[in-house]
Amino acid sequence: MKDAALSPQASWENFYVIVGSSAAALTGLQFVVIALIAESRAKSTHREIAAFGTPTIVHFCAVLLMSAILSAPWQVLSSAAFALGSCGAAGVVYALIVVMRTRRQTGYKPVLEDWLWHAVFPFIAYAALLVAAVILPRVPATALFVVGATALLLLFIGIHNAWDAVTHIAVEHLRPREPWNKS
Repeated sequence: MKDAALSPQASWENFYVIVGSSAAALTGLQFVVIALIAESRAKSTHREIAAFGTPTIVHFCAVLLMSAILSAPWQVLSSAAFALGSCGAAGVVYALIVVMRTRRQTGYKPVLEDWLWHAVFPFIAYAALLVAAVILPRVPATALFVVGATALLLLFIGIHNAWDAVTHIAVEHLRPREPWNKS
C-alpha cells in the first residue's frame, strides 16, 4: 500500500485497539449472561438463545474482526475492502437468519424494541459495512468513518442486548417466589 493510502487507515489504529478490546471483553461478559440464564428459573430453549443470545456474541465478534482487519498491514486497500465486504455480506445474511430464528421461537414474544435492536439495527449496521467496503478503495476517508460508525453501532447493539437479557432475567425469573405461589 502506498504511504498516502496507508495514512487514512493508520490514523484509525487507536480507535480499533479500543473498540476491538472492548468487543473482546464484552464477549467474555456475555458468557456470564448465558451462565445466569442457565442458573435462572427461566425455561429458555436453544431457540431463544439462538434468537437473542448468540447474535450478541456474533456482533461483538464482528467488531473484533473488523478491528483486526483494519489493523492488519494490507498491501492494498482493495484487500481490506474485500475482507470487510465479506464480513458485511455475512452479517446481512446472519441478520436475516436471526429474524427467522426470532419468529420460530415461542418462549418470548418480541416487542418493537426487540425487533429494532435484534433485527433492524444489526441489518442496517452490516449493510452499511458492506457499502463502506465497496467504496473503501475509492473514498477511503468516508468509508473508514462508516466502518468506524458501524463498529460502534454493533458494539452498542451488543451492550444493549446483553443488558436487556440480564434485566429480563432479573425482573422475570430471579425475583423471589411468593410463599403462597407454588409454581
